[in-house]
Parts: sequence; C-alpha cells; structure tokens
Amino acid sequence: MELVFRNLAAADLPRRGLSPESAPVYVLLLDIEADLTISDTGQVVWAEKLFPVAELACELMDWLRTPDGERGDFAFDSMTYDEPGAVLITRSEQGWQVGSVFAADTWTSPMAWDRLVTDLVQFVDEVRHGVAAIGINPDFIPEP
Repeated sequence: MELVFRNLAAADLPRRGLSPESAPVYVLLLDIEADLTISDTGQVVWAEKLFPVAELACELMDWLRTPDGERGDFAFDSMTYDEPGAVLITRSEQGWQVGSVFAADTWTSPMAWDRLVTDLVQFVDEVRHGVAAIGINPDFIPEP
C-alpha cells in the first residue's frame, strides 16, 4: 500500500490574509493541501487533488495512538468533506485494507497491522518534512 502526496502547498493562506506564523492550527489543517494518491501494487485505489494532507496526518496519528482494545476502523472525518471516509482503513479477516468512501468498490490488498503502521508512519513523517520544506513549523502534526 502506498499513500503518496505531491505538490504540497498552502496557497490559500495569503488569500485569507494569513502567514504560517499567524494562522490558527485549524486553518493550517485545512489549507496545507497536496494531490493525494492511495495505490496498491501500482494500481490507483483512489486519488484526489488539493487534499488536506496535514489534517489527515494528524487524524492518522490520533488513531494509531488509540489503545489496541479501543481502536476500531478509521474513517477520515475532515473539515473539508461533508461525508466521513475520504480515507478509510478497515479490518477484515485477511488483514487491514485502505480505501475511500468515494471509490467504495476499490481497496488495497489486505495487510498485516505492522505493515500498515509502517506505511502510515512513513506518510506522516513525509507530510511533516514537506510542511517544513514549505516554511511552516510542523509541530502541530504529532510526531510518529
């Protein structure tokens, strides 16, 4: 499974009259966007332009830090989308799968929990580095 983003930017901050230093966290979560692709063995599961990757990174870290006995499936509940589940992570008998409510019939292959965690932590780490590269302090995104 690959969770990849490209073209990371916060282009709406100036339109709002804000700088990275003056923007509240919720604005950074909404305005730091990139083109997101979920793929599996070279096949695209779901892709979206201008996706709130910083918000997704924060939500994923919250989910990963939930105690095992309390952690259910993951449905990204974004401030950007009316419907939860732009990114879904569900457990099946074969393992964990990633998909989207917007492509309900397409999922990644099932994978073990350890592999899923490795892929998600890598994504969060890359988002934090990308945010820093565009000149924004990434401390509002929890470290893996």
